[in-house]
Amino acid sequence: MKNKIQLIALDLDGTLLDSQKRLSRRNEEVLKECIRRGIHIVPCTGRIWLGVPDFIRDLPGIRYAITVNGAVVEDVQEHVVLDERKLSCEQAVEILNLARQFDTMYDAYAGGRGYGESRFLECMGHYGISPELQKMVRNTRESVPDVAEKIKNLGTPVEKVNYFFGDQAERQRAKEALLDRGDVLVSSSFPNNLEINALGASKGEAICRLADHLGLKREQTMGFGDGENDITMMTMAGVGVAMKNGMEQLKERADYITLTNDEDGVADAIERLVLGCGAVH
Repeated sequence: MKNKIQLIALDLDGTLLDSQKRLSRRNEEVLKECIRRGIHIVPCTGRIWLGVPDFIRDLPGIRYAITVNGAVVEDVQEHVVLDERKLSCEQAVEILNLARQFDTMYDAYAGGRGYGESRFLECMGHYGISPELQKMVRNTRESVPDVAEKIKNLGTPVEKVNYFFGDQAERQRAKEALLDRGDVLVSSSFPNNLEINALGASKGEAICRLADHLGLKREQTMGFGDGENDITMMTMAGVGVAMKNGMEQLKERADYITLTNDEDGVADAIERLVLGCGAVH
């Protein structure tokens, strides 16, 4: 596999970042070594680009990003969108209004910005959101009185709608209602959320589209993940790497299972499978 992989797509939460949302020195050094060797390092996340931590965004050599679960593939250096698969404004408003039937916190991403309601942002613990994630949510959502009304007034396509739940039974009811629509993709990156995207907006499909843009074969790509929204990476990237802390359904589809996100699992797998060497740290 040495010298074969030319694009490495990395989920962030639970994968590249540790449990405290930090990038370890070892992971950082391995990413920099890949970049020095001409390998594309591509953040591949459910977040919008503005929600990606500065220490990732500012890494020299990061040129491409797959964001909002594959809804947007972007050249982040040139600020050019290469591919996008978004919900229509009408779909998004319907999905936001549907959320009112459940005990759920909901928000939306549109135009690279996040929109949430203050009534939710003030009581995120009720919806099972960890303190670390609460901080990220507050930093990436503009507080508005009514998200559905905001999206309707914008009148633009929407990258993603998020639901968060404190109760798993409510989450299951909402998931079934969303799947019954038949016109959206429903996935999750945390046990207590649902992420609603347009058809075609998956991380795996986005990797293939970016590889095609770069003139690379699918076999030259590698994807790392830990959650449900990473499953398509396991099946569509040339090499799918699951974190040891990842969900069983993901690990069953992976080509390789690495260490946990708190054990520098990303660095360990890249050193073994791509760089063909011992530790570079």
